[in-house]
Amino acid sequence: MRAKQRGQVLVEFAIVAVITICIMLSVLEVSRMLLVYTTIANSARAGVRYACLHGSTRTGSGVSGPSGPAGNPAQVVAVVKNFASAGLLNTSNLVITVTYPDGTNTPGDNVIVKVVYPYDAWITYFPMTPRLGSSSQGIIAF
Repeated sequence: MRAKQRGQVLVEFAIVAVITICIMLSVLEVSRMLLVYTTIANSARAGVRYACLHGSTRTGSGVSGPSGPAGNPAQVVAVVKNFASAGLLNTSNLVITVTYPDGTNTPGDNVIVKVVYPYDAWITYFPMTPRLGSSSQGIIAF
């Protein structure tokens, strides 16, 4: 009877070890995906915050001046990229869309910032690249 049980512990350990490692790697990947998504959402919020405070009535020039369809929406994009780079994202892969639905950047008008990022997984179970995105909307104050 003992001769038939030799090696049983080794086989059981191998099975349990593989399952445990798969679970640990999955938790790591999902946690990283959540971190990337949070960074993208916060980047969109930072862009909207900047656009809301830099409307057409804002005085100044350059970074402290107005931004918008008539001004410079590239400054909003720069703010989003700067915020996203703090989260260790590859900013060249970001797709940033700044939209002024009312057509102007006067106080009381809306602004929408949408950020999309193709997630690059460390551990690839499936050959796919999910696109994580977030959109934020605000009303221009100044």
